[in-house]
Amino acid sequence: MSTDHRALAYLVLAAANTLSEAIHAGVVARGFGDVRPAHGFAFVRLAPSGATVGQVAEHLGVTKQAASQLVEELTRKGYVASQPHPRDARARLVTLTERGWACTRAADAAAAEAVARWAAVLGEDHVTAMVADLARVAAPGRLRPTW
Repeated sequence: MSTDHRALAYLVLAAANTLSEAIHAGVVARGFGDVRPAHGFAFVRLAPSGATVGQVAEHLGVTKQAASQLVEELTRKGYVASQPHPRDARARLVTLTERGWACTRAADAAAAEAVARWAAVLGEDHVTAMVADLARVAAPGRLRPTW
C-alpha cells in the first residue's frame, strides 16, 4: 500500500470520527444529553418504520441481548416504544417516539452544520465531488459504530 493510500485511509477514518463527534456535540447542544453516538446508529435502523430487536442487533453487529438492553435503555429515556409486530405475532416492533424523531432531526441538523463547515473550507464544488466519489466506493447499507 502506498503512502498516499495509507494517508487516505487514515484521513477518511479521521473525518468520519470528526463528523461523528460533531453530530454528537450538536445533539447534546440541542438538549439530548442522555444519548450516546451508538444510539444514533440504532435510530438510523429504526427510522422510518421501525425494526425488531433482532434487526437492530444485526444492524449494529451486536448480540440480540445487547440490542435488547439498548432498546430497554432507549425506552426508559423515552426515545423508542415497542408494540406487537403487525406481521409477526412472535416479535415486537420498536419505533421512534416523538422524542426519538426530535433527536433524529437534531442529529440531521448537526450533520448539516458540520458538512457546511467542511464546505466553507473546501468549497461546494469539492464537497459535491467528494460526495460523488465516496458514493462510488462506499458500501451502501448499514451504518454502525465500530465497537
